[in-house]
Amino acid sequence: MGRTTTGLAALAVLSLTASGCVTVHGERAVVPSATEDEAAQALTAFTEAYNKADKAYDPALDAAHVTGALGAINQAGLKARQVNFPNGNPNHAPLELTDARFVIPKKAGWPRWFVADTDSNRDRDGGAQDSRWLLVFVRTGADAGWRAAYLTILSPQQIPPFKTDKDGYAEPVAPDSAALAVAPRNLSEEYASYMQSGKPDHFKAGPHTSVWRAVRAKGANVLGTSTQYIDQPLDTGDFAPLGLLTQDGSGFVFFSVRNFERQTAAKGVRLKVVPDVKALLTGEVKSSLTKERVSNLAVVVPPGNGGEPGQVVEVRGRLTGLTAAQGE
Repeated sequence: MGRTTTGLAALAVLSLTASGCVTVHGERAVVPSATEDEAAQALTAFTEAYNKADKAYDPALDAAHVTGALGAINQAGLKARQVNFPNGNPNHAPLELTDARFVIPKKAGWPRWFVADTDSNRDRDGGAQDSRWLLVFVRTGADAGWRAAYLTILSPQQIPPFKTDKDGYAEPVAPDSAALAVAPRNLSEEYASYMQSGKPDHFKAGPHTSVWRAVRAKGANVLGTSTQYIDQPLDTGDFAPLGLLTQDGSGFVFFSVRNFERQTAAKGVRLKVVPDVKALLTGEVKSSLTKERVSNLAVVVPPGNGGEPGQVVEVRGRLTGLTAAQGE
């Protein structure tokens, strides 16, 4: 599985600030989102469902275990592969997630969520510095199950130490928090704007910001075709942002964005449609092809107005997957 495309798929909602009040049902009590055992069981259930779905290339087999951005990517990827490989995955190798460390915040009300920081058998070198898979699990109510909403793959050095209380529980960041340089609820809209115009310029240069913009600009006009890119915020409902406070007062935030890529062919030029795109295609590709993707990102936002000018928000990870295609 790669960092930008994967058979996996997401929800995330930031917690509200704690009121300290307690009701009979506990909706306003500040409590741990899960126990260690509950978190471990959720991770095991997800892994088992993912492996069944990946082996059969059947999105129905893990639909109950994914949501939000990760869910959109996962379900579309499996749907495409089911079309192209109706007999299942000929190269299936079970995913193994081990050495799990759970980051569990205390919060009031629903949804509740936690982060599973795991090692996977997808690493190539098997060395001490293998990448870690960070999965965000969300539960929307007492009768709801845990679903994986975000997946970010990082090196151990990219994962910040989280602020915890004396019992080891993490502290969530409110979506409208004024303690951070950029409020989490604004990240999706501002990142989409940055990818379109380069403004606001408080995203640190790197592979998921300045480099990605440069790659898209280079491919905008090639012989026989032109390509337009449109980015839109994806920040409500199952796609709302989620954040945790780090030990230095920064926020480690997960959020989503929707990306469109529209290719238009010159007269006499035929656009190439690869199998995974064709499997999700609606309409007929005559002169244009629009690909829709969902990205989930993990960023570090410094406290207050800290950071160098133009270098405020650092994108640590991005997972992008095709979710739809339209021909015209």
